[in-house]
Amino acid sequence: MKNFYDVIIVGAGPAGIFTALEITKLKPELNVLIVDKGRNIEKRTCPARTTGVCVDCKPCGITYGWSGAGAFSDGKLSLSPEVGGRLLEYFTEDEAQKLINYCDDIYLKFGANEKVHGLNNERVEEIKYEASKHNIHLVECPVRHLGTELAYEVLRGMYLHLINETNTEFSDLTDVEDILIEDNKVVGIVINNKEGKKEVKGSYVVIAPGRGGAEWLSKQAKKLNMKTTNNAVDIGVRVEVPNSIMDHLTKDLYEAKLVYYSDTFDNKVRTFCMNPGGVVSEEHYEDGKIAVVNGHSYSEQELRTTNTNFAMLVSTTFTEPFNQPIEYGKYVAQLGNMLTGGGIMVQRLGDLLNGRRTDYDRLRKSTTIPTLKSAVPGDLSFVLPQRHLTSIVEALKAFDKVAPGLYSKNTLLYGVEVKFYSSKFETDNNFETELENLYTIGDGAGITRGLMQASVTGVVVARSIASKNGGV
Repeated sequence: MKNFYDVIIVGAGPAGIFTALEITKLKPELNVLIVDKGRNIEKRTCPARTTGVCVDCKPCGITYGWSGAGAFSDGKLSLSPEVGGRLLEYFTEDEAQKLINYCDDIYLKFGANEKVHGLNNERVEEIKYEASKHNIHLVECPVRHLGTELAYEVLRGMYLHLINETNTEFSDLTDVEDILIEDNKVVGIVINNKEGKKEVKGSYVVIAPGRGGAEWLSKQAKKLNMKTTNNAVDIGVRVEVPNSIMDHLTKDLYEAKLVYYSDTFDNKVRTFCMNPGGVVSEEHYEDGKIAVVNGHSYSEQELRTTNTNFAMLVSTTFTEPFNQPIEYGKYVAQLGNMLTGGGIMVQRLGDLLNGRRTDYDRLRKSTTIPTLKSAVPGDLSFVLPQRHLTSIVEALKAFDKVAPGLYSKNTLLYGVEVKFYSSKFETDNNFETELENLYTIGDGAGITRGLMQASVTGVVVARSIASKNGGV
C-alpha cells in the first residue's frame, strides 16, 4: 500500500464499487484505494449457508467484505427512484431515473439478468386497485432480480475489472480508525490492518461503509462535529409463509412493496426484501455480538424452496433529544439474542395471538417448515415493544385481504429484523459534506436503502470528483 492515493473509498459495497467504476472510467489516470473491514469477495464464505449453523466469523462473512451485504443478498435492483433511498431529495424524478438507468446498464454489462419483473402494467394495476380497498398502498417498482448466486458473480466481475484493468487497489480486513482533516479539508484516513496502523493520505475521501459501518460513521460525525439529522428507525420481523400464499403477487411483481398505517398507533408498516422461494438467514454485527434476521433467494429454479419470506418493518422517526437510533435498534435486537442464547427467535403467529411461547413441539406442528434451521422458538412479546408488535399484527391482518392465508396460525415470525441507518449527513447534491473533498454515500450514510440507489450515489460522487479534475 502506498502512502498517497488520489481517491480513497471507505467501504466496498455497491456505493464504493460504483464510485471506483465511474472514476476509473472518467479519469483512468487517478489512483484509487478501496478499504473494507471484510474480505476479498473470492475469500468470503458463510458456513451457515451450508451447515445451517452460524460460527460467529469475525468479521461476519455476510455483512462485510467486497460488495458488502450485497454479495450474499437476494440481489434485487429496484428500478424506480421512489424505492430504496432518498434520491428524490437531491434530484428531479427524471434526473434520478436517468442515473438509475445508467447504473442498470452497468449491472447488465457485468452479467445481470435481462428479465425485469413488475412491467405487466395491467396486472400491477389490478393488484394496486385491490389493495386500495383495504387501505393498503402498493408501491409500483420494476425489479431486476439477480439472485444470490448471480449477484456474487456480477460483483466478482466488477472486482476483477477494477483490480486487473484500472489503477485500483483493494485492502481487505482493514479497519479505518479516523478521518484526517486539516483546515476544514479532508487529507486522508488512519487505517489498522495486519500490517499495523498507518496514515494514508488522499485528495478525496469517499465514506461508503454500508449498514455494518453506520455506527462507526455516526461516531466519526460526532468526533468531527459535523451536522447530522436523525433517520427513521426500522424494526420488525421477517415473515415466512408457503409460496402458495404469495405467488399470485410475486409472479408479476417479484417483490410486493406494501404499505399500511396501523389502526392503533397509526405507525407506518411496510414490507421489504421479499424473497419468493427463498431462505431466511442470519447475519451478525459488532463482531458477532448482535444477530439479526434477513433473507435471500436464488435465481436458479432448482435452488428455490417452497417458502416465501419478507420483512415487515415499523418505521419510527424520533425527535430531539433522542439521537441514538442505531443504539436503540441494537438494544431491541440484543433482547431477542438474550432470550435465545445468541441466535434468532421464531414464533408462530397463532402462538403470538394466543399469548403463548412457541416451543419445539408447537413448531413441529407448523405446516410452514422453517428454512432457518438454527432459529430458536420463543415469544416475541418479550422482545418487541408493544407499539411495534401491535402494528405488525394489524398490518398482517390487513395484508391477509390481498394475500389470503397470511394471517394464519402457522405463519412464522422471525426476530429481530433491524435496518441500521446512520444519522444523515448534511451534504450538497453531489453528497459532498461541509468538509471539503469529503463525501458520504450509501446505506451507511443514511442516504440509501438498497443496491441500486447506493450504486447511483457512487456515480454522482465520481462525476463530482472528475469535474474537479479537469471535467468529464
